[in-house]
Amino acid sequence: MTEVSSLTGRLLVATPALADPNFDRAVVLLLDHDEEGSLGVVLNRPTPVDVGDILEGWADLAGEPGVVFQGGPVSLDSALGVAVVPGEQAGEAAPLGWRRVHGAIGLVDLEAPPELLAPAVGSLRIFAGYAGWGPGQLEDELAEGAWYVVESEPGDVSSPAPERLWREVLRRQRNELAMVATYPDDPSLN
Repeated sequence: MTEVSSLTGRLLVATPALADPNFDRAVVLLLDHDEEGSLGVVLNRPTPVDVGDILEGWADLAGEPGVVFQGGPVSLDSALGVAVVPGEQAGEAAPLGWRRVHGAIGLVDLEAPPELLAPAVGSLRIFAGYAGWGPGQLEDELAEGAWYVVESEPGDVSSPAPERLWREVLRRQRNELAMVATYPDDPSLN
């Protein structure tokens, strides 16, 4: 079996050709990627549900918009917290209740008291469900051209305008991907 190069912490940006409606214009932050599969959350699918309606104690730490995001089509009844801890460096002791994924981005233990993390967290997003791929499945989708793989930035997790994130992430690329940001929502109308 070939070794899988980890894409943990990177973004998957849906190509216009991706036909799955769950991922139309999706921006997925990969939280885990190895030979056993991949797991991520869709960063640009806000729901109308306020964080306080589900996880009251975490509502004050949630960034704007303070709603739960649909992290993907798997396990919609479970919640994941992703937080940015500004200034967090590899090798430093992480705040209690937070596990580094990549750089300053990490997973939050939603069972921990929010007060533990409050002083350290710069921004927090709560996701209902996640996106998951079995062994080799994501690699197959990448080979088929379903996703662009780009570097993440801490601000992607807490974008105040998630509906614009797909175009913004593509636009900041320094290659031909920047042009894809102009792809029309419905090319048949051109």
